[in-house]
Amino acid sequence: MSSKQTPSQQRPLAREQRSGKNACLHMDFRSRGYYSKDAGCLLRRNLTLLREILLNNDVVFKEVWTKISKSPISYESGRLYFENYRCCYTSQQAKPRLLYELPKCSKAEKIEDALFLQSPLGSMLPSPSDQQSSLLVVTGNSWLCRISSNTGEVLQRVYLSPQHKFRYLNWDDSQETIYAKSIQKKLSPLARQAGLDDSTLMFLAVFRVFPLKLVGVLEINKRVFGSTVADVVLSQGVLAVSHTTKCVRLYSLERIVDMFRTKELVIGEHCDLGGTQGIVGEPPLGIPVNIHITEAPPVLFEVTYHEGIQIGGIPFHFIYTPSHKKHRGTHHVCSLKDGTLARNGIQDMNCCSLESDWILFHPDQSGRIIHVGPNTINVLKMLTVWGGDSQSEITKDFSIIAQRDQHEASQVTVTSSGRTVKRRVHQLDDDPEHETFRMVEYEDELDLLTVVVTRREEAGGEAAVCLHDNNNGAMMKRILLRESWDETYSHQLILDRDTIVHIEQGRNNNFCCHVYKMTPKRLNE
Repeated sequence: MSSKQTPSQQRPLAREQRSGKNACLHMDFRSRGYYSKDAGCLLRRNLTLLREILLNNDVVFKEVWTKISKSPISYESGRLYFENYRCCYTSQQAKPRLLYELPKCSKAEKIEDALFLQSPLGSMLPSPSDQQSSLLVVTGNSWLCRISSNTGEVLQRVYLSPQHKFRYLNWDDSQETIYAKSIQKKLSPLARQAGLDDSTLMFLAVFRVFPLKLVGVLEINKRVFGSTVADVVLSQGVLAVSHTTKCVRLYSLERIVDMFRTKELVIGEHCDLGGTQGIVGEPPLGIPVNIHITEAPPVLFEVTYHEGIQIGGIPFHFIYTPSHKKHRGTHHVCSLKDGTLARNGIQDMNCCSLESDWILFHPDQSGRIIHVGPNTINVLKMLTVWGGDSQSEITKDFSIIAQRDQHEASQVTVTSSGRTVKRRVHQLDDDPEHETFRMVEYEDELDLLTVVVTRREEAGGEAAVCLHDNNNGAMMKRILLRESWDETYSHQLILDRDTIVHIEQGRNNNFCCHVYKMTPKRLNE
């Protein structure tokens, strides 16, 4: 028989107990990637290593595959889509290969628009099929279909409407909320002669993804939003309504749903709404309108502009060009809170070119701004001094300058008497004979700015892909493309890890896709 234990033996003293972080700290550290065995931390280390390899001088990019198509070509997350998303090729191997091919369909069943869904890794979804990455498409007969990105199998089908023709898909909040938009309703000549007046402009169907869940279907009516309504988009929970008068008004989608949703509908369940009965998301009912906006919602923000408006930055600002003629060619950066112009908020590239400069908020969520001209790229940062008026100031973070010869702006001629005459030549900033910026993209996984520069040579337009450090703008690598670049046609270029994809539109409305792969220089010689 064992002897009776003392209280100190039964329970260790507090100072002797094993100390450790609580669960909240563990979860926080895990989200930041502090654990060496965490998948996110390993991925970041692998991408850092890939970046170092890619920028090494002993590594080049070699064209490994080319394909021509009579229809537009799309690229998303390592997959190339041809023939209106019917044929899918994977570009994740040494050479692209056919992944799947959907059966041919009628014109009514063809895919009108598509979005790529990448399922979240940190949550368990109700169905195993929900965990798969998929392609969400809308068809000509108003079906919303979720297709496996690996096999082409249809995972889910939702019927939208028998009356409204939905044609467009877009993100409201990336990888969280999407919306389908119908075509704009227009009265036929006979209806106009009969004196009919239909004030409905279009319909929006809003869904949450992972799993697919209906938020609601709302009608955009001119009687509510004004007779000059031209178009509507959703972004970050904000309904942006643009007008033919060059005015845009912003409304809260959450406020609209709370105020005007008559009934919450669930896909696949029976509903009785306004005397209409059926299964939600199945024919013949589809999804009825359950958000009836009967009066104008509160306006969050309103501005009149000459060209489009963009919202972003930290804190929120907006970029626009005022409608007055004296402001043409300039971009104004203003606070979204009260419309105050930021210090140094008027950005003017002062360029003389056929194509205008463009400006955007940096996709890396740093709050910076990218201003692109024909021979200069300015990356601007926003400084905010809290307290007082809290007015932001726009300052230059760094600039990227095109490589041009300084003496190209003058021309030397010799007269018959042998006298040398120097004559000033006025050339456009985007003259094709000079190196000109055509495209700027951001590769988030490698933290690189991808800049496409072109210059016309005797054999045709020469294009190069320049990789710049996202923090200081230093050029890390320059990659020449084998194919010529015709600036009169549209182009798309994507750097995705070890792959470069160049999609171009050529003559006779043909499209061509060029795929480059990273390879050691010694194997390319």
